[in-house]
Amino acid sequence: MRQLFGATKIDFIGKRYIAFTLSALLILSGFTGIVQIVRGHARLGIDFSGGFLITLKFEQPVTVDQFRQILTGGGFAEANIQNVPSENKFLIKMKKSDQEIGQVSGNLQNIIRQALPSNNFVVEKSESIGPVVGKSLQKSAFLALFWAMIGIMIYIWWRFDFQFGVAAAIATIHDVIALIGVFYILGKEYNLLFVTSLLTVAGYSLNDTVVVFDRIRENLRLHIKLSIGDVINKSINEVLCRTLITSLTTLMAVGLLLFFGGSVIHDFAMALCIGIVVGTYSSDFVASPIIFEWQRINKKRM
Repeated sequence: MRQLFGATKIDFIGKRYIAFTLSALLILSGFTGIVQIVRGHARLGIDFSGGFLITLKFEQPVTVDQFRQILTGGGFAEANIQNVPSENKFLIKMKKSDQEIGQVSGNLQNIIRQALPSNNFVVEKSESIGPVVGKSLQKSAFLALFWAMIGIMIYIWWRFDFQFGVAAAIATIHDVIALIGVFYILGKEYNLLFVTSLLTVAGYSLNDTVVVFDRIRENLRLHIKLSIGDVINKSINEVLCRTLITSLTTLMAVGLLLFFGGSVIHDFAMALCIGIVVGTYSSDFVASPIIFEWQRINKKRM
């Protein structure tokens, strides 16, 4: 791996203030997105804002692409589609509109009958998803992220040291907030699939941070005479090739989902791609410099 990229001698600690400035901008955008989500002014998905849920069962199979083209042509381009191919079912989620659920369902059925006159279907379910459910899901999503951060801090504290746990938790929270901010800037939709991507990115970022921290701990024992800054720089550079190769291969896989996975998982794959980049950056430029600053303020070497 080292031969692929060559040995590096990057002064990560020396560039920490540049990284902190960039991270501050990412966090600011993230808090802006969070405030807008709470106010209901962000682009919330049906899971959080409420909407309509309609389930259709067809006599003959219909492909997802064919069904999406029908809905797009009929003015339901933003509908969220879930396919159950084994039962020839489609679950359709749509945002609330000025029309009642019965009118929306009727319009949808007329469009499908015109496009598929020989394929009979029945409406198995037609219901509204109220804002109360959306608020409950928002609360559940927040609690899931909160307890994930607590778990990360406890795990790193147990495996390394308290300051390592705090640094890892801050870096992971940084990644989550940054991803929220980037999605807000891009005007993307916040839904339960996005929450899934946040937890996935948190796990990926933690894994990368643990690798860096493990090397720092090892080098602290091997190079007693080196300063904490030199030890951190040496450690990050030693695992940098491993980090880059892991990130690039993961990006290749997720990139295939982004470009060829279809519209249903497009935003999810985009969130993972952004999260991988941010998570890789934070392990080297956020988590490790926090350890350095902690030691510098306490004026002692671990």
